[in-house]
Amino acid sequence: MVDTIMFDMGGTLEDIWYSEKTTRMAARRVQEMLAAAAGGDTQDEAAFCAQLMEGIAAYKAWSENNMRELKPEEIWPEYYLKSFAFPTDTVRAMAENLAGMWEVTFFQRELRPGVAKTLAALREKGYHMGVISNTASLYSVFDVLEAYGIRGFFSNITLSSVTGYRKPHGEIFKIALREMNADAAQCAYIGDTISRDISGARQAGFGKVIQIRSFLSGEKDKNVDATWQPDAVIEEIPDLLELF
Repeated sequence: MVDTIMFDMGGTLEDIWYSEKTTRMAARRVQEMLAAAAGGDTQDEAAFCAQLMEGIAAYKAWSENNMRELKPEEIWPEYYLKSFAFPTDTVRAMAENLAGMWEVTFFQRELRPGVAKTLAALREKGYHMGVISNTASLYSVFDVLEAYGIRGFFSNITLSSVTGYRKPHGEIFKIALREMNADAAQCAYIGDTISRDISGARQAGFGKVIQIRSFLSGEKDKNVDATWQPDAVIEEIPDLLELF
């Protein structure tokens, strides 16, 4: 019997999307923050954005291939800004601020309808709840949950940036289970991607895995192994109350 429910963050508890416009906006903010801290960069915005995105793509390829996550003070100087001439110590010192800004500027976020009421109902029914999220920021998930007013529903928040492991790596799920003192067979996991959430939770032995599709589902699930399928697919978070 399920007694613990764990959620993915971006794409699950919240709608999340990005566009060319948000990409340019986030890159411009990076350029402004670096100029303020380390002196101006002479590149125009388009050239700066293109060079930054090359660094981000290199890190994405490394992290997804290895299912590992570095700390912001490693990611920004060693990958995102590696090809720039900014002082490494300066970049490291401001890396978490850059990471937090990126998470809420490049990605546009909005709490899904009915989340707070659904979490309250699940808590009333006696379920323990937690979050397992891939993120390159140490604090952004906590800040966003607080801003939504739902942080208090979760007894544990497990992040790739803290554990060093990215979903679908089994270790991030095992860490969350240990921290919540939970039995995987009695846990359910709710996520938007088969490639990271459903496959990872299934391999970690979770008793029930449920998908809620998002903007990211199609992008992240291209050529996904058809072996991994959810027990159920829901349209909205309140649909969980029909399952639990």
